[in-house]
Amino acid sequence: MSSTAAVHPWTVGAPEAGDYPRWRELFRGYCEFYRVPMPEEKAELVWSWLNDPAHELEGLLVRDADGTPVGLAHFRPFSRPLHGAVGGFLDDLFVAPGVRGGGAVDLLLARLREIAAERGWNTVRWITADDNHRARSKYDQVATRTMFVTYDMAPGNGVE
Repeated sequence: MSSTAAVHPWTVGAPEAGDYPRWRELFRGYCEFYRVPMPEEKAELVWSWLNDPAHELEGLLVRDADGTPVGLAHFRPFSRPLHGAVGGFLDDLFVAPGVRGGGAVDLLLARLREIAAERGWNTVRWITADDNHRARSKYDQVATRTMFVTYDMAPGNGVE
């Protein structure tokens, strides 16, 4: 199912086989923004997840009037035992710098909201960097900031 913005030429849908080169460019931009290396093996692995119906990760691409992907979103379900419910987690969201402010991210988030409703998810959650002010300004318009603090713990046999 695709959605289309009324005033912008954007369309949103799942990635297709021929989208890999442009998706890789967008994903590279996302990784660069967060200063995370993106070797080709990582790109190929994530792309394989997006194309594996058995994998929990799914994706959306927003396309311009020519059908060229200009933004991406990666998301998955997550269990919420405290609420006895399932929510959606938005892992990655990125729109090419040249089209920011034109409604592409709005359409990605709107489609994700629709997917959440279709699947009975009780929330869509994501994290962003504290200093990602432009994105946070948009997120403040469409979602409620929580007071939770995120931690990452390295795997291993003991506390590091």
